[in-house]
Amino acid sequence: MATGLFDGIPPRLDTGRGTDRFLWLLARGAAAVERFGRRGRRPPVVPVDRDLRVVVEQVRAEAEGVVSLRLAAADGGRLPAWQPGAHLDVVLPSGRIRQYSLSGDPADRCYRIAVRLIPGGSGSGEIHEEVGEGTPLTLRGPRNAFPFVTADRYLFIAGGIGITPILPMVRTAAARGADWRLIYTGRSLESMPFLEELDDDRVWVRPDTEYGIPASGAELLEHVSGDVPVYCCGPTPMITGVRIDAENRQVHWERFAPPPVVGGEPFRVELARTGRVLDVPADRSALDVVREVLPQTAYSCRQGFCGTCKVRVLSGEVDHRDQVLTDDERGDHMTLCVSRAQDRLVIDL
Repeated sequence: MATGLFDGIPPRLDTGRGTDRFLWLLARGAAAVERFGRRGRRPPVVPVDRDLRVVVEQVRAEAEGVVSLRLAAADGGRLPAWQPGAHLDVVLPSGRIRQYSLSGDPADRCYRIAVRLIPGGSGSGEIHEEVGEGTPLTLRGPRNAFPFVTADRYLFIAGGIGITPILPMVRTAAARGADWRLIYTGRSLESMPFLEELDDDRVWVRPDTEYGIPASGAELLEHVSGDVPVYCCGPTPMITGVRIDAENRQVHWERFAPPPVVGGEPFRVELARTGRVLDVPADRSALDVVREVLPQTAYSCRQGFCGTCKVRVLSGEVDHRDQVLTDDERGDHMTLCVSRAQDRLVIDL
């Protein structure tokens, strides 16, 4: 004999107000639905931890004031793959976050970054003075804001520590059989890292000490036809010169220093937690001014693409100049490093 949901239900339900079989059946049905729902409910969403735990496997002096770090997965495994031009967010033991280009071989199981010591630089100072072999670090990425396109010919231009994202591009171009040339500039030979890895007739090493002055954009682009893609990384004046003199050439570039403020107007920032009002001059960023009174304010790229210095805006109209915030975020947030205002902002600091 078949059994079902209603088997065993008594013919009457005495409640003191008479029989209400319909309500009793409804309650039984609701209980059954609830039991079924509990069995079929999806498990709660668990946030994905995308941090990479690594240890410093090797620290090596590469030039005056420059060290390289070889980073291996803490569990001994293989780190995620990457492409030339990629960079990492490195979370230092202090909690500071800094960005560094990957400068090793994309086929390697480990990562390599290089760090130049910047006078007064808290991040580079911490790496040079406190990070050694065996130090655990946390990484985020790799991410690529300087993608390397496929072509038959290339011109690479690197200035100083700007060689770091260029090196993997040179290796990849050579492996693909492409026709390439590298111009590597710097203050002096002693200040230029990875020279021993560039023993090739297609590399022109041009230290300022041997030529008297830094190279102009026209000099760096000399003898190269207009249809050759140019990849350039280094100091802002070098990049600016190349871009001005490139004419119709296709120039891909990345800078490590913050860009100069262009078309800026002075404005004021009020720190809501203290009521302090700061004047931001036309030629400085809000980040620089805020850090003078709140030196712990987090930052990383200083170019508007990492979001580390994002803060909540309580009032005022922002002139957004970043490349990271979503449209929704721009309704009540800003990046201190590049964004500005016409008048006055109140921010949650």
